[in-house]
Amino acid sequence: MRSSSSRGRTSHTSHRRTATVALAGVAALIAAAVQSGAASATPAAPQTGRANPAHAAVKLTPSQRAELIRHAGAGTAATARQIGLGSQEKLVVKDVVKDADGTLHTRYERTYGGLPVLGGDLIVTTASSGKTMDVIKATGATLKVAGLTPALSKAAAQKQAVQRARALGGTKSTADSVRKVIWAATGKPVLAYETVVGGLQDDGTPNQLHVITDAATGKKLYEYQGVKNGIGNTQYSGQVTLTTTQSGSTYTLNDGARGGHKTYNLNHGSSGTGTLYSQNNDTWGNGSNSNAATAGADAHYGAALTWDFYKNTFGRSGIKNNGVGAYSRVHYGNSYVNAFWDDSCFCMTYGDGSGNAKPLTSIDVAGHEMSHGVTSATANLNYSGESGGLNEATSDIMAAGVEFYANNSTDPGDYLVGEKIDINGNGTPLRYMDKPSKDGASKDNWYSGIGGVDVHYSSGPANHFFYLLSEGSGTKVVNGVTYNSPTADNLPVTGIGRDKALQIWYRALSTKWTSTTNYAGARTGTLAAAGELYGTSSAEYKAVQDAWAGVAVGSRSGGGGGGGTSYENTTPVSVPDNGPAVTSNISVTGRTGNAPSNLQVAVDITHTWRGDLVIDLVGPSGTAYRLKNFSGSDSADNVNETYTVNAAAETANGTWKLRVQDQATYDTGTINGWKLTFP
Repeated sequence: MRSSSSRGRTSHTSHRRTATVALAGVAALIAAAVQSGAASATPAAPQTGRANPAHAAVKLTPSQRAELIRHAGAGTAATARQIGLGSQEKLVVKDVVKDADGTLHTRYERTYGGLPVLGGDLIVTTASSGKTMDVIKATGATLKVAGLTPALSKAAAQKQAVQRARALGGTKSTADSVRKVIWAATGKPVLAYETVVGGLQDDGTPNQLHVITDAATGKKLYEYQGVKNGIGNTQYSGQVTLTTTQSGSTYTLNDGARGGHKTYNLNHGSSGTGTLYSQNNDTWGNGSNSNAATAGADAHYGAALTWDFYKNTFGRSGIKNNGVGAYSRVHYGNSYVNAFWDDSCFCMTYGDGSGNAKPLTSIDVAGHEMSHGVTSATANLNYSGESGGLNEATSDIMAAGVEFYANNSTDPGDYLVGEKIDINGNGTPLRYMDKPSKDGASKDNWYSGIGGVDVHYSSGPANHFFYLLSEGSGTKVVNGVTYNSPTADNLPVTGIGRDKALQIWYRALSTKWTSTTNYAGARTGTLAAAGELYGTSSAEYKAVQDAWAGVAVGSRSGGGGGGGTSYENTTPVSVPDNGPAVTSNISVTGRTGNAPSNLQVAVDITHTWRGDLVIDLVGPSGTAYRLKNFSGSDSADNVNETYTVNAAAETANGTWKLRVQDQATYDTGTINGWKLTFP
């Protein structure tokens, strides 16, 4: 998550920053360079291939998944010790993904002194032998706080949160809950309060504002909305088949084939579940809003399609992958022009649109809302900043996947959002994936301030990336819709097809990303996923690099097209606060002679207050080439730079190292990846 560099950095103005004067030795890294992203040359003509079946996720039954979770839960103490957690830290298993070769990706939440750690989630990847292969953490900071007794009262934290909720249109005068937590998602971990304020927002959407307050200073550290709003279109899907339940002479919208998913009629209420759709025949609705069951049929159909899409595309059994269905509520409120997913009820809710005339119960709305639940059950991307944009983009991307999967002639698949409802009053879609800025608010490409943009619009670069990866740049007609997708660097991108793009995005979501993943981390995760599925020398891997470069995230692949040969390592490496230097290695083989005088070194590092960092390239001879010096005044976030190094004195073949050291206190970071390009 990228944010203002002043967040959590007040100590920089009140304390003298002390630089490290000597190395204390290189720290041992859990996340060693073992992923397939480690260095190999990209051939001039990469080959397109099928996904490596060894790295495909196994379709687990609910009981098999539960057993894996139980087994992981029994070993949490040993795992915590193995990965170097402190004595007050404990792990709680959230989910397990198993690959065909026996590799396990276990997702954990963390506690400290019995308190939940927000931003403490991590993924541990283990081989079938039991050996730890990789650890991906939401934070690289050492988890340690001075004490667990707050200086700020709970009442003071509640008051601040309620005032903030009211400023955003909330209606409640008290909070629903206040709890002590450890806040570790940004900056140095601190004892904090998490306050949740319910009620309703101005537009009638339920309010679940989460406010994080420093328990020592009273400073607001973070806030996000727990209810994920989706914007979709309203239309009819034609005559479709619904799975219902019959009991005697009564039929209900209860889908026993899909985890017992039920659809309820709120009848313009705004709380509870409403009434389960029930009638004495199995024909639902009449194709118009004059019959209240029409919206119920559309929502029930959309939920079934979404379930089937996830099951048949990714082997996922329901939102939580546990075989249990969510539920849907239609006819919410009066003239409510929106739809939303709510984790607390594990349900989707649909308004009836302007004048209660157009229920927002289309296929892509169902796909969008249910996908918020899938994100919550996997990476749980924070719904604010860059991670919030990725959260929203995931729902748009998967909604497009559902719409194409449905193959419904009334609503053909497309890369548009809300194309069938005229909310804007001008007959245009709400969002465009090929060129997001066409909606007047979304961003086509990444830039340093995008974390401050509303999440529905900061999703633009990710939606744009997905379109480029699927279809490529330039003009193209898909299902009768004409698209024309530009790139940030004005270079072409060749698509690999939507099916492969979906597999890469989902694997990154389910096995690589954490709650704090930002755009740089999304690039790292999708590259790792592409490398595992298709190989690091594949056309698919190259396309991921080029598509991200096409939205200004990272550099081009450099392989083929006369652009030189590149070697890349995308294994994340944590950079400790004011600690020893860490390294990431790339092994170069198969070259002759010395390195060039214009060796390109592309560096992707996430780090608040980047001036803390000193970065060196270390050649095979051990000679260090300084890329970046320490600067106490450089408060900007992150290092995404390409450096030119005269490495002509070095033999090309051998182990090259990127060496990074944080030389001042208060901040941590991650080497997301780096690349050497030989022109």
